[in-house]
Amino acid sequence: MSSSTAPAGGAARAPRSARARVAVTGKYLSLVAAAVATLLPLVVVFMAAFKSETESQNGGPLQPPHDWFNFHNFQVAFSKGHMLRAFGNTAFILVLSVTGTVLIGSMTAYAIDRYRFRLRRLTIGLFLLAALVPGVTTQVATFQIINSFGIFDTRWAPIALYMGTDIVSIMIFLQFMRSIPVSLDEAARIDGASALRIYFQVILPLMKPAIATVVIVKGVVIYNDFYTPFLYMPSPDLGVISTSLYYFKGPYGAHWEIICAGAVLVIIPTLVVFLFLQRFIYNGFTRGAMK
Repeated sequence: MSSSTAPAGGAARAPRSARARVAVTGKYLSLVAAAVATLLPLVVVFMAAFKSETESQNGGPLQPPHDWFNFHNFQVAFSKGHMLRAFGNTAFILVLSVTGTVLIGSMTAYAIDRYRFRLRRLTIGLFLLAALVPGVTTQVATFQIINSFGIFDTRWAPIALYMGTDIVSIMIFLQFMRSIPVSLDEAARIDGASALRIYFQVILPLMKPAIATVVIVKGVVIYNDFYTPFLYMPSPDLGVISTSLYYFKGPYGAHWEIICAGAVLVIIPTLVVFLFLQRFIYNGFTRGAMK
């Protein structure tokens, strides 16, 4: 009896094993395809940064440069693109915007989670609804508001927009806030602490993973943003790193080799920061999703 049933069991396991191998192969092939689609543009940009103008115009995008030590494009991008000034403007806007986003977002999440007030659910729903509205549809009204405040063509215009329109950061803080026991607030309140003291001395130190996540994600968004600085800071002296490369594009063509060299200079700081701080991003999102 055992000899007659063994082949049947082996035959049943064979299709399952074959399907498992097909599934694993398909999974890895999809990952390889996604990696190629993501890395191929970066490889093209990196190779173009070392090409001469003739190579860039006459050669193919995947053709490697003749001289890998040709740093002329980087020198032109850094000097004529005023990259040093652009990095300074970017750092000023980024630091103030991220600091304001952390304070506003965490305070909003603290008020929503810890206090029970009328229309609380409606407020959360409006936040979610605002996150679904495309920003382009409100640009006319936003531009009029910025212009009425008298901060158009100043560094304060993008700072105000970055701080006041970040619903995602509020949601990240709100999800993390729900993991902090309310008993800590009650104990501090018994000791005579005020709401602000509880926020700054109890809640804020416990939200370091969420703060790190918001700082990194928001910082990368601000660092790479082109539309907001280009629209609200048209003066060349206020250019950031994303808009400074735009001036190498003229009405009759573009110096793509110089633009690619500038893009490499822009990518390097983001890549270094991400490699050192990526664990904070994963931990922040994972802990926020599990609460």
